[in-house]
Amino acid sequence: MRKKGKYNKKRKLNRVVKVILLAVGIILVALLIQTEILNMINNRNISKTSEVLLDRVVNVIEKNEESEKDMVEDLKSDYIIRAKAVAYILNAKPEAGERASELKKIAKLMDVDEIHLFDSTGTIYGGTIPRYYGFSFDSGEQISYFKPMLTDKKLTMCQDITPNTSEGKEMMYAMTWDETGSYMVQVGIKPVRLMKELKQNEIPALIDNMPAYEGIRIYVAEKKTGEIYGATDSSEIGKKLDDLGIIKQGDDEDTLFTEVNWTDGVKYRCTFRIVGDYAVGVVCSTEMNREMNMIALVIVGVYLLLAAVWIIYMFVKVVKSNIDELTQCLNRRVYEKDIKKMSIRSEFVYAAMDVNGMKCVNDTQGHAAGDELIQGAAECMRQCFGKYGKVYRTGGDEFVSIIFVNEDKLKEIRETFEKTVSDWKGELVNSITISSGYVYSKEKEWRSLEEISREADIRMYQAKEKYYTCSGKERRKR
Repeated sequence: MRKKGKYNKKRKLNRVVKVILLAVGIILVALLIQTEILNMINNRNISKTSEVLLDRVVNVIEKNEESEKDMVEDLKSDYIIRAKAVAYILNAKPEAGERASELKKIAKLMDVDEIHLFDSTGTIYGGTIPRYYGFSFDSGEQISYFKPMLTDKKLTMCQDITPNTSEGKEMMYAMTWDETGSYMVQVGIKPVRLMKELKQNEIPALIDNMPAYEGIRIYVAEKKTGEIYGATDSSEIGKKLDDLGIIKQGDDEDTLFTEVNWTDGVKYRCTFRIVGDYAVGVVCSTEMNREMNMIALVIVGVYLLLAAVWIIYMFVKVVKSNIDELTQCLNRRVYEKDIKKMSIRSEFVYAAMDVNGMKCVNDTQGHAAGDELIQGAAECMRQCFGKYGKVYRTGGDEFVSIIFVNEDKLKEIRETFEKTVSDWKGELVNSITISSGYVYSKEKEWRSLEEISREADIRMYQAKEKYYTCSGKERRKR
């Protein structure tokens, strides 16, 4: 055995490296799973956003084809849809509800003037106009119109043109509960737009005046030829859907088709519906939520990294508290803990072992040689007994091994152990001898593990006495 100290340190280092690699592997797997989950959520949100925007476009087109006498009722329906659309967007991106600036962007996207968020008691806690915060259904006649929504979360309402509670402005308000039923979303529109909206019955004007977030495109095309009549990017008007890589599927009313394609190196999810003479669609970039995904992954990664560092620290701490530093065997504390859990009825072999001539080596060759002798003995024991049980260092040169084998297997193990010990050579010490006492748990009815331990010690000391008698060495130099 050479360079035993370095070997033991290397072995301990390898154990820690394995734990670190395992932790890194777990973190990577967790991040991959998190990525897949985020992708699933994003795809679902994109799908919902597309369907909501698609519904809005379809309803606006259908509205413009109806008679003037139905205009107000149609607008009410449209405003309720806008309120639902805002609720869907906030469900997909809840952090937007915390900032008035983000809500203003959504208001612009939905083509409404105001957005207000009400809690379950009917009190405004968020929206595009902070000075309205704190108003409730009890604050005035106009706002109290929506009180029935407190008792029916399936209810959606749109108010006729009415002066609002705060400033007396002529407004139309529509309100809906979010899909979780935890808060209400209200949108407000100035009625001076009514005639203007009535006149916007031309498709290019309709789409051109429909703002969208970056990464979202809206198209209205002729259903048979695919020629684009209206688009958020006016430069695409006159082209065909085929030119954009969008393959229209079917001409039947309400036919819905969805596909994924690449445009200008960006991946898009396309959702189209056949409505009357039109193919109406919303195209959303799948990169819309990449930044939020990265933030979420960083947060999860940091959390997992901290958890892994803590686990590794605790592992090293536990290993150090259980392992004898010199021999890398289990220490006496672990030995005492293990024997308390052992059953006297199980089949095992208890081996008590002691290194011969330890004191003599320390006195004549120094403690470095003594340490090498102890390490050599421990290595022989771990090599021969370790795969069948455990090896403990219970004292200076005293060891115990408990192995779970039968009596026949014990004979084979003892022969291997004796040969391993006889073949051992160190740098400072040329040879090693070990006295051992073995007790087989089934050789008789033992009263306790303590009795087995005492019997193993007796047999070990008998073997030691025999060694000194045969070798002619003086026992006082042990």
